Amino acid sequence: MKKKMWLSLTLSALLLTAAGCGNKEGADTPSKGSEGGTDKQSFKIAISQYVEHPSLDATREGIMAALKDGGIIEKDNMELDYNNAQADSTNNLTIGQKLKDNKNDLVIAIATPSAQAVVKNVKETPVLFAAVTDPVDAKLVSDLEKPGGNVTGASDTNPEATTQLMKFVSTHFPNVKKIGLIIDEGEANAVVMSKTAEAALKEHGIELIKASITNTSEVKQAAESLVGKVDAFYITLDNKVVSGADAIINTAKMNKIPFFSSDRDTVEKGAFATVGFKYYDHGYQVGQMAVDILKNGKKPADMKITIPDKLDLILNTKVAAEYGIEVTDAMKQEVKDPDNNIIQ
Repeated sequence: MKKKMWLSLTLSALLLTAAGCGNKEGADTPSKGSEGGTDKQSFKIAISQYVEHPSLDATREGIMAALKDGGIIEKDNMELDYNNAQADSTNNLTIGQKLKDNKNDLVIAIATPSAQAVVKNVKETPVLFAAVTDPVDAKLVSDLEKPGGNVTGASDTNPEATTQLMKFVSTHFPNVKKIGLIIDEGEANAVVMSKTAEAALKEHGIELIKASITNTSEVKQAAESLVGKVDAFYITLDNKVVSGADAIINTAKMNKIPFFSSDRDTVEKGAFATVGFKYYDHGYQVGQMAVDILKNGKKPADMKITIPDKLDLILNTKVAAEYGIEVTDAMKQEVKDPDNNIIQ
């Protein structure tokens, strides 16, 4: 009897010990991360964006989508510090200085002014830029193939896009002899693109007339100042001007002046044509670079600067009549992917 009782007590003790060990393992053992280790890998990423407008917002959305597809997800294994300068140069510099002292795994700068402020201040942390027209002219890197240092990224400009758009204008709008450009000449990328456009137009005997602005609130007045002086409007990837594109669209429609832009998003909003690409895709490309840096150990110094290579003419045919434009078959035939790039 005593022997049976002793065996029963021993078995009970063993079962309790096993159960206790099982509970402890479930409570204290760390979960495995995406890399199969015992600790879940986590990241701190800061984004500096110069201003909110469709192209830059789409760029950021593309970046976030690529990060997510790469297993880097906000509020899961990624802490995001998003900063927007609202096109204010003082805010922009303050953000750059702030990110200098923050311990991030990666800093992403969207638009040339943001990239310049970040690169000036952040010297150790890897930096990626997006929506930058000319990284060399902006002094972000010295070489597009071998950036060196802690900075790399993607340019949103292929000079061929501007050249192709000006050829399209000269071919299909023979009455256009003067094009009005609303421009912030304090923005380096806008100046670079305006020079490319001016040279291309000169080959076709078309004059470029500029109306300068210093902030978005001046865009409407600048557009109105060109009425009666020009036969068409054009804008570059100029952040303050793109932010005020609605004012140009309204002025252009009211006066039956064709409006050409340098970005797809402004065409989707109401400009007539551009040669370009989707900024979401541009951002996605930068997001893939971010994943390579954070998860695959790639160094910005060894990652070449990329540029858009899938250019196409993009037409918004549904607004054409409001500008006094008759869309011809010849225009449509220049669009390589009509299903996606003719907006109707």
